[in-house]
Amino acid sequence: MDNAVCRLTGCEFPLFAFSHCRDVVVAVSKAGGFGVLGATRFTPDQLEEELAWIDEHIDGAPYGVDVLVPETVDPRVAGFSDNAARADAISAEHREFTASLLGHYGLDVPADEVVAWRGRSGITPENGLELLKVSFRHPIRLIANALGIAPPEMIRLGKQHGVPVAALVGAKEHALRQAAAGVDIIVAQGGEAGGHCGEVSTLVLIPEVVRALKGAGQDIPVLAAGGIMTGAQMAAMMAAGAQGAWTGSVWLATTESETSEAFRNKMIAARSRDTVRSRSRTGKPARQLKTAWHEAWDGEDSPGTLPMPLMGMVSEPAFQRIEKAVINGNEQARDLVSYFVGQGVGLIDQVRSAKGVVQDFREEFAEAVLGLTAMLE
Repeated sequence: MDNAVCRLTGCEFPLFAFSHCRDVVVAVSKAGGFGVLGATRFTPDQLEEELAWIDEHIDGAPYGVDVLVPETVDPRVAGFSDNAARADAISAEHREFTASLLGHYGLDVPADEVVAWRGRSGITPENGLELLKVSFRHPIRLIANALGIAPPEMIRLGKQHGVPVAALVGAKEHALRQAAAGVDIIVAQGGEAGGHCGEVSTLVLIPEVVRALKGAGQDIPVLAAGGIMTGAQMAAMMAAGAQGAWTGSVWLATTESETSEAFRNKMIAARSRDTVRSRSRTGKPARQLKTAWHEAWDGEDSPGTLPMPLMGMVSEPAFQRIEKAVINGNEQARDLVSYFVGQGVGLIDQVRSAKGVVQDFREEFAEAVLGLTAMLE
């Protein structure tokens, strides 16, 4: 395929695979798609290791990195400069609430051990910028940002290294701001998406963003994101003006994925209505598989969710303990197993290889395009 996105990134087929798993990134890129490593969960040293491994195994195929550099910081945490200070700001009430919730499902975690973090980890501007520096030490073909306007340093480094900058948006006004800031690719992500997302559906958002950019005289390619799990959906979004698809949830049900067997089984059993947009994992609205964790934190007895990144310092250690407890035979804890996933989870009916998913997308895309073309004859 030949369009602006393919020429900018060097990919054969404009299927972009966002994943926190390096194995998925490599498998997708080698199969002709474009793997994008989500860097936020890593410290700078860990990201260096991950990217070095990708460079060694990807056989020169193009890949990218997604780094979260929040544009705005909640005033409640704006004065903290390190994770130790942030941890100290988490109240005893929040710690005790978390310990009680976990205890109800057979996890004995003292309240004073609830909060944890690893070095320079967490979604903060300074951590994101450090990950950015690590990323540009490697032969990446794309750098992407979400949670606000791409920072000037990302734009500057992208131009310096000849690497296109992509930015995720959830509304047309955000797309126009990103275009004015100088990004090269807009990823328009609908509310169906897993992780941080807005409220406008993908079906509405794509033509709205494409039309707004064209009306503003901005010749910037758009990738469609949110709920896209098949090649036919990808073809539909490209018919609406997108130049490719940015996907995430579909890769969680692959053999290479970082997700546990327990979560993959829950994905296969889940309906599209089994996800929820909640602040109870990161502190900002993010779609994930709904469990008792979300019901408790969003319920009347909750002390209220914490702002980013404090919420993650509570939730991530908890979910790591939950996964470990299930592996060790705690069936009660299985009810709490969750992860970021979009409404497209209802289309997941089996676990496949990442390479197999790319091939299925290619075949379904071609079949859909040929079917539409045949209607015009």
